[in-house]
Amino acid sequence: MRIEHFAFNVEDPIAIAEWYCEHLGFTVKHKFDKAPHTHFLADVTGKVMIEIYNNPPDDVPDYPSMNPLTLHLAFVSDDPDQDAKRLCGEGCKIVDDVRLQDGSVLLMLKDPWGFSIQLCKRGNPMV
Repeated sequence: MRIEHFAFNVEDPIAIAEWYCEHLGFTVKHKFDKAPHTHFLADVTGKVMIEIYNNPPDDVPDYPSMNPLTLHLAFVSDDPDQDAKRLCGEGCKIVDDVRLQDGSVLLMLKDPWGFSIQLCKRGNPMV
């Protein structure tokens, strides 16, 4: 078996889908134009998707107050520092900067809605 998608209940799936497509390279594979405004977004490989929706609104986790180690979405980045700078110019905030002896760089950011995203450049790639 393989992972098809991972789902998140979010406050504004329409705005988040637009932002993730524009700034993180996702493409919309399928969406519903009425509530809960579900969007299936594929990453640049076209092999991994996230699903975002708003169903019901009172069950949206408080992502801004969550520790990023509780839940985050990690991206491979060839240049985490440059990607973080670009994303911070679009509303993200850096919340952690880890540099390991093997050369790995792990930058944790919060997106404009407070969801944690990590930029990873591994000294020894895992995938």
